[in-house]
Amino acid sequence: MTLGVSAATWLALCGFAWVLMVGWISDACAAEPPARAMQYQRDLTREARAVWGLNAPVAVMAAQVHQESAWRPDAESPYAQGLAQFTPATAEWMAELHPVLDPVDVWHPQWALRALVRYDRLLWERYATPAATACDRWAFTLSSYNGGAGWVQRDRRQCRASQRCPACDPARWWGHVEDTPDPRRADWAVRENRGYPRRILLTLQPRYAGWGPGVTCPR
Repeated sequence: MTLGVSAATWLALCGFAWVLMVGWISDACAAEPPARAMQYQRDLTREARAVWGLNAPVAVMAAQVHQESAWRPDAESPYAQGLAQFTPATAEWMAELHPVLDPVDVWHPQWALRALVRYDRLLWERYATPAATACDRWAFTLSSYNGGAGWVQRDRRQCRASQRCPACDPARWWGHVEDTPDPRRADWAVRENRGYPRRILLTLQPRYAGWGPGVTCPR
């Protein structure tokens, strides 16, 4: 009788351990870059360093591409196309600013990565300051990439003018500009735009920690 109970208990423990192990393996795999991303690692690193220097935040940009297209060069939405999901108007504008992007080819992976690192740099320099931290600055940059720099600047002004207590700090994205109501846009657009930096910096960036530098953000 004792042996029977011990055997049953042993089997139950083994089964539980197997479930835990399988779950751990699944989580570990889920936290890795998708296989299709690996073919673009070298190109993204090279393009990012050419614009941002040797300490380019490659992990952030890799997470951004992951969010934009899941590394599919043929990705297409109602308004944008390609690996980096550029709209036709923004693609043409970037080609005017950077001759290396002319002619425009949003479907070509190398063009898309080359354009993404340059557009991020432009937004980082022109529209992402003042920012309390590097993570706030990247959140402003990514929000601008997703929804347009004009909206982010208006959101900052709305934050500054709000009567909330404690006061809303327009130099802080997290818990400040991020939480500022925006009745001018559709609810779905606000949710997408506010969730975009959060998913890239907090959820996806850790998957690409092995690709290069990133930015430290509070959870």
